Amino acid sequence: MTKILIVDDSRTSRKILKGILESSGYEVIGEATNGQEGYDYYVELKPDIVTMDVTMPVLDGIESLKKIKADYPEAKVIMVTAAGQKAKMVEAVRSGADEFVAKPFDPEQLKTIVEKVVG
Repeated sequence: MTKILIVDDSRTSRKILKGILESSGYEVIGEATNGQEGYDYYVELKPDIVTMDVTMPVLDGIESLKKIKADYPEAKVIMVTAAGQKAKMVEAVRSGADEFVAKPFDPEQLKTIVEKVVG
């Protein structure tokens, strides 16, 4: 079973994401509330995929993505963005993001993206 780590400072977003992922047959093995916590959990849990919010306190999603990819180049990271963050998405892709998904979440689109990243 594919193991997923959710990194998002919004409890509501984490809850929605977890519900969609679990109902799609994925296992959510951890939830982090900021980019630094996300990095620490990645090191500890070694998930198959990380969903990473872009805008978070302490360490934002792009910086966390860069840290994870620097230490674990094989990491698979799906960036989560709100509408109108196009510049951030370009930076995320340059920094090694595998895919991105927009809020509000479309369950079918999310499943398709996760399946694509899992390969």
